[in-house]
Amino acid sequence: MMKHRPCRLAVLVLLLASGGCSPRGTELNAVLRGDEAFAQENFEEALAEYRLAVRQGADDPNVIVRVAHTYAMMGRVDDSSAYYRDAAAREPDLIDQAVADLIHLAQDAYLSEDRFAMATAVEAALELLPGVGVGPLSLPIARHYFTNGEYGRALPFYQKAMDDAADSVPEVVFEVAQAHEEIGDCNHALVFFEQFRDMVPPWERGEVDWYIGTCAFTMARELRGQAVEPAELFQALELIDRTVEVGEPRNIQAQAWFEKGEILSELGDCERAMESYMQVRYADQADPLIERSQSRFDEIRFGTGLEHLRDGRCR
Repeated sequence: MMKHRPCRLAVLVLLLASGGCSPRGTELNAVLRGDEAFAQENFEEALAEYRLAVRQGADDPNVIVRVAHTYAMMGRVDDSSAYYRDAAAREPDLIDQAVADLIHLAQDAYLSEDRFAMATAVEAALELLPGVGVGPLSLPIARHYFTNGEYGRALPFYQKAMDDAADSVPEVVFEVAQAHEEIGDCNHALVFFEQFRDMVPPWERGEVDWYIGTCAFTMARELRGQAVEPAELFQALELIDRTVEVGEPRNIQAQAWFEKGEILSELGDCERAMESYMQVRYADQADPLIERSQSRFDEIRFGTGLEHLRDGRCR
């Protein structure tokens, strides 16, 4: 059971009851009874009366917002969110109150370690007021989504957390990199993996080197597959060089050296291409590529395929 916050809107709802837009007749009686119960912090009774007023035909947003606020005081995130959406749709001036209540709900849920309720409340607040700041909740929400495999939803909150922090924490930088990698965005993932690598001592780089080598290799092959300009091939070469430099993953080093030879061959750098093909045999798990790399080496060294030199290639 969550601890109730002070009834900071008790006076407000009582004042609203006397306004010109107040419901009449039976609805008015139910609202007044609800306000009295709310002032006494009897939220169950207040909720029953407010909902009775709604059922009796009260469509005044000030009645609907009473229901939403009472649900918020009871810690019921989903119900409060639904009624606040309804109230805000009828009266946009109520959005600020709705967002304030929802952020308080998120904070309470965080303190009670209910991460799902926390995220639900924040998402509802952002739906009503996009861009609203969630302060220190950004990182817990990001990690909640990350843990549940919702990497795309986690990233904006990671960004907010990093923007608010004076210094980036290595663990957060690594999680951001992993989130980008999980959604297939190796381009941004590499930036954060390299940043993390610079933040930790050499003996803590094993895992990040694996990610760097994997992403760099994947991007190099994609670039080479679509390259139409030398600049793209040079970019692919830089990436494949990074895979070779970090030496990870070990089971693709033979492929990396072979890919480097292919890129250099396409660029017309025949000597370096032959050197790369020769390196294949020294890499782990190279057997499937040894024969192919030797064949490429021989084509360049002994002139097989020299007709291709006219377009700047070695084969």
